[in-house]
Formats: sequence, C-alpha cells, structure tokens
Amino acid sequence: MADYTITNDANRCVQCGLCVAFCPCNVLEFNEEGYPYAAHPEKCVGCTTCSGNCPKRALLVEATGDATYNPFADEDRAEPISDELHAEYAELQRSIMQSLGLRWQPVAVSLIDKDELLPDVPMPPENLRFCQAMMAARRGASILMPPHRHSCPDGTSIFGMTGVPEKLATGEIYVLFHKVVNAEAAARMVAERPTLPPKSRRATYVAPLAKTVREPEVVVFTGTPEQMMWLSMSMSYYTGHRHDFHASGFNSMCVEAVLLPLTNDEPNITFGCYGCRAATDIGEDMMFMGVPTHLLPMIAQGAAELAKKAIPDSRNKIYVEPIM
Repeated sequence: MADYTITNDANRCVQCGLCVAFCPCNVLEFNEEGYPYAAHPEKCVGCTTCSGNCPKRALLVEATGDATYNPFADEDRAEPISDELHAEYAELQRSIMQSLGLRWQPVAVSLIDKDELLPDVPMPPENLRFCQAMMAARRGASILMPPHRHSCPDGTSIFGMTGVPEKLATGEIYVLFHKVVNAEAAARMVAERPTLPPKSRRATYVAPLAKTVREPEVVVFTGTPEQMMWLSMSMSYYTGHRHDFHASGFNSMCVEAVLLPLTNDEPNITFGCYGCRAATDIGEDMMFMGVPTHLLPMIAQGAAELAKKAIPDSRNKIYVEPIM
C-alpha cells in the first residue's frame, strides 16, 4: 500500500506553522522544539498540500510501502460491456470529436457503488487526485481508484467514498488558501455543493469513452470556450432548450463536471478550479462540460448537423470584412 513519510529539514524550517495549518487530514503537529512532524502518518493521503505551502520548501513527502498493494486482488471482477456497446461508444467519440474539432478524448466516468463489483482495470502505482486521473484519461489512460488511491480528501468525501475531514467540513482550509473571505463564505460554499452519502461508493473509474469497460454515468469533455459553445448547442439543436449551468470555480471535476450532471441528470459546464489547475497540465484556454451518458446520441447528431454549415461559417468569420 502507498504509505507516506514526511520529512522536515530543520535547517530550512522557520517554524511558521503553515504546513500544520494547511494539512487537511491533521497529520502534522509540533514537537517540543516547535518543529512540525508527522504525528499521525497513517492519515496521510499524499496530497502534498503541506509541502506545497511551505515557503522554504523544508518538507518532503515521499511514497513508501508496496505500490502494487491491491486489497481487492481476490475479488471477482465485473463483466465488461458488450462488444456492441463498446463499438457504439467508440463511434460516438469519433463523431463528436470530428464534428467539434476536439483535441482531447471525452472521459467516461463511473462512481462504483459500494455493493458493485470492480471492473478489471489497473490502479495507479501512486496516489492521484481525481482531477489528475481525469486529465490522464483524456490522453488515453484507464484508471481505477478506490479511496486509498485518491490523494485529495475533498474528492473522496464528495463522492461518498469516505467521511469529510473537519477542516474541509467547516471550510477552514478554503479560508487559509484565500479562496473565500471568511468562514461564513466558506461554510456557504460547502453547504451548497452536493455530496453522496459517506461510504456509499467504493471507487472511481475513468477512461476514454472509446475504451471504457463499464457503462459510465457521466462523460466529461475538455475543450476551448468556443468548442463548449458548440457542445451546448448540439444538445439544443433539436429542442432550442437553454441550459441552466452551475459553476463556481470550486471542486470543478468532482462536483461541477461529474456530480451535478449525475444528480440533476442535466449537462453542466465548469471553468476548472484551483486544485485542478494547480495540479494538472490543463491549459489556461481549456474548460470542461459533463453530460449524462444518455445524451451522447443527441449530441452526436446535433454536432454533425452544426458541422455542415454553422461551425465552419463561424470559424471562417464570414461576417468579418477583409482588411484591404
């Protein structure tokens, strides 16, 4: 299992206490000399929030133990989807990407229920944040992550895999990060986000839509604002419906791209969040949209129609006069 050791370089440490304050899982405490140390290493999930906020880079967080540890090795695995459904997903991916000119593969997301069998998919050798797994999946990776392979306690608690650490439940950590002005604003942000019941899910599974071995609940697209506009219009092509999107800059991947589409059965757009942008290679010009899987055929059909005239005309700037 990927346990973690936290080493503090006393020659660099200025005893500012930021690492202790920022640790979301209360791993660190001060020793008798006033230096931080890992008093509760068993609580560490490897998020590196402590070392990332150390102004002197005095802390080093390292993974130890057996990286291949798999507590589910003796379990039966879920049967993969049929060849017919696999081919359908692959064609939907090809069609939508071609019509909209998407660079990144749409990501199929599954939140696996506590009573479900796990798919036969490898776990990552090191803990990842959910947003990091999502960015890897858009490049082609298939990743299964039970709670002990997640390095973000915010994501695991939002997805109902674990309880909520106190600093996250109260919103204290968000004030420390200067994401909100005070505890009252932080508490409102936490209260307004949806979460699944604790211990109701046992793992997340992400993969490119064309490679998924399980029927996903949600599919997440990555693209430019212009591409997200056409994606939205693809869903409105046959109905004219205007979508009610909810975005905040908080918990982008877990709440806005996945959980809101799942719980509301409606598409949702998101601009990314602090954690997603700080911990992944997502470009400044990229954003995301999560859609319930059953909407994919309508999206593919609408996008194909838009690609016949509206999309090329718009991209060719047909109403812009040439410069003489």
